[in-house]
Amino acid sequence: MLPQAILKLARDEQLMIELKNGETFNGKLVSCDFMMNLNLEDVICTSKDAQKFWRIPSCTIRGNLIKSIRIPDHILDKAQQEAEEERTNQRGGFRGRGGFRGRGRGTPRGGK
Repeated sequence: MLPQAILKLARDEQLMIELKNGETFNGKLVSCDFMMNLNLEDVICTSKDAQKFWRIPSCTIRGNLIKSIRIPDHILDKAQQEAEEERTNQRGGFRGRGGFRGRGRGTPRGGK
């Protein structure tokens, strides 16, 4: 499962995001975009040395600054279930151009 799909499932959940500079942000995920920019609410920011804390009503974190994201286990379980359901619900059969009908020739092989 792709990270974007997991983040979409984690909307309105409490996450912990660690940045490349060592700061951490704990807050409720409001939204995410295709560049993995995250919007959080009710955020507690912790400094790199874990000595300073800030409470922020809302913030946006750029995707390229993110080092790691801690997501609750029940979200990962839900994502795994959805991936399994998607695999079982896929149509089986032939793949590729033309499917089971061949290349689109109007006549059978060797026919005139």
